[in-house]
Amino acid sequence: MNFKDSLLWPLALPYGAVSRLRTRAYRNGLLKAQRLPGRIISVGNITTGGTGKTPMVIWIAERLAAEGKRVGILTRGYRGEASGSRESTSDEVQLMKARLGDRVAYGVDANRFARGQELARQGVNWFVLDDGFQHLQLARDLDVVMIDATNPFGGSHHLLPAGRLREPKTALARADVIVLTRSSHSPAVEAVVRRETNAPIFYASTNLDSIYFLKDPQISPGGLLDKKVFAFCGVGNPSAFVADLRSWGFHIAGHRFFADHHRYTPRDLREIEEASRAAEATALVCTEKDKFNLAPARLAADLWICAISLRLDREDDFWRTMMSVIDSRPATSL
Repeated sequence: MNFKDSLLWPLALPYGAVSRLRTRAYRNGLLKAQRLPGRIISVGNITTGGTGKTPMVIWIAERLAAEGKRVGILTRGYRGEASGSRESTSDEVQLMKARLGDRVAYGVDANRFARGQELARQGVNWFVLDDGFQHLQLARDLDVVMIDATNPFGGSHHLLPAGRLREPKTALARADVIVLTRSSHSPAVEAVVRRETNAPIFYASTNLDSIYFLKDPQISPGGLLDKKVFAFCGVGNPSAFVADLRSWGFHIAGHRFFADHHRYTPRDLREIEEASRAAEATALVCTEKDKFNLAPARLAADLWICAISLRLDREDDFWRTMMSVIDSRPATSL
């Protein structure tokens, strides 16, 4: 434990106590979860940021829509300025919209039950609850919990604010399906998970779908892998983005990280370009989520956007497992 964590550790004790009491109150019926008419799939985690929740939400919503289901995504829309519709300025909502378009409906608000009721009146009867594991106010038919195998419990295994755990690891007992991301085989992480739950465990990795030029997506990225590039991002696990770039063959000359959901200012962009020139890079790369947070200022350097998705191992088994759990639970009709 570092010095900062040691100072914050006493604050983690009441945080953990409140978390346990809240969960117990819902489990014992002292607090009642509200139920929407239809099926609700929650995607969440027990740590802060960077486990692949948004790509998983997109993957599930896309597959449900492909089966002809009326699908809605319920999300808080973190750092978005609008609510109640799909016109939120949240980077995650804009990313979902860019990938899914009109195939799904969107309910964006902290009150996800109210937004879900609105979508239900429009005919939606399959809901994907984004970042829903701790959102116990809304009942669900399935809990999918994402765990980053490269940093499964925040390093220190401490609760907020001393560590990155949003709940104690015992909360995994509520999970119906576990997905370990950024790995295809992590027996040590599996062993820790197995102490808390017998839920089936699946693996997923990040996949580079495409890379496109911000100023003109029609321009081919041919030859980009032969150049020195400078990476920047404001995501939950920035180191993993750089590791992914290297695994995809990029020559990383340098990088700069920002907080998750960071809104880039013109000054930020100037400093990124200065750092890129100092590293002798000839191009910049960032994630598709970062694109929605860029300031309305022109970059002198070439900027390429990485469109990334989740690639599930045994995806058909994963889907059958999900549907089997859902089918085993009573449905709430419209």
